[in-house]
Amino acid sequence: MKKYHLHNRPNREIKDKEEMERIIKNCKYAIISMCREDEPYIVTLSYGYDPEKQSLYFHCAPEGLKLDFLNANNRVCATVIEDGGYIINECGHEYKSVVFGGDMQIVSDVEEKKHGMRVLLHHLETTDSVIKEKLVKSDDFYAQMEILRLDIKQIHGKAGR
Repeated sequence: MKKYHLHNRPNREIKDKEEMERIIKNCKYAIISMCREDEPYIVTLSYGYDPEKQSLYFHCAPEGLKLDFLNANNRVCATVIEDGGYIINECGHEYKSVVFGGDMQIVSDVEEKKHGMRVLLHHLETTDSVIKEKLVKSDDFYAQMEILRLDIKQIHGKAGR
């Protein structure tokens, strides 16, 4: 993935991998873009970040447009944004964003589905009882749900003010 937008403003590039990882850990949703043939599709999903695997996990319905797109082409581009808001009278915007590309896998293994849900819930929730309640499910329950895993292949960050 070329970094076209950074050539004009190299001072805005976030080069520190730890800073990009901090942004991913702090954000709660990602905007995912997909394409099949010449038709684009974009969707916003909450996620959980697994730093060891350099992957994001998502939960979705067992049928739907995003699965149709992923079955046709599993290469995706996504972004997460820390939005500090528009600065009035400065024509500026306070933000940090991370853009990443990679392959989105539809997870079929029940144990990995459980892992993905643990990652997702621990990323989004702060109350142990809520996490425990959502995780105490049967293997049949996990077998019927869809978990997606985005394996990050390229990554870059940008900040503005």
